[in-house]
Amino acid sequence: MIVKPEITAYRPCVGVMLINDKGLVWLGRRFEKQNDDGIGKWWQMPQGGIDEGEDAAKAALRELQEETAVTSAHVIAEAPGWYKYDLPDHLIGKSWGGKYRGQKQKWFAMKFDGPDSEINLKPPGHKQEFDEWRWAKMDEMLDIIIPFKRAVYVDVIAAFRHLGA
Repeated sequence: MIVKPEITAYRPCVGVMLINDKGLVWLGRRFEKQNDDGIGKWWQMPQGGIDEGEDAAKAALRELQEETAVTSAHVIAEAPGWYKYDLPDHLIGKSWGGKYRGQKQKWFAMKFDGPDSEINLKPPGHKQEFDEWRWAKMDEMLDIIIPFKRAVYVDVIAAFRHLGA
């Protein structure tokens, strides 16, 4: 029998709460990912890994552009700490090359200054992450986020509630 070592590391990551002029938050649907709720039901805000030596705020702007093509945004707030989530047991050792048990995330709120037409779910030079997107009230997210990320979203909403609808 092969015994795997316990995976205890968390992948350093950023998340972006992109807020429009009506106080609504951008959400994208991850269409290609099988998850605990099935394919096509996993909605989330933009997020992604921090490169070695990269500033977290710059990583957040980069990830936003890579996933949505949005460049008309600026940071308006930074969450006070880092938030962690664990993958479900059946995904530990499979996601992110098997190196991480979950993610530790630094979240940023950003104001969207552009038109909706700027949003492109097939940004040139990057793998498509989402097949649909929409603007939502902050509290709507909790019903459509994959369960193992829900606690982080509760904390992120609490940190940025004063900024949106």
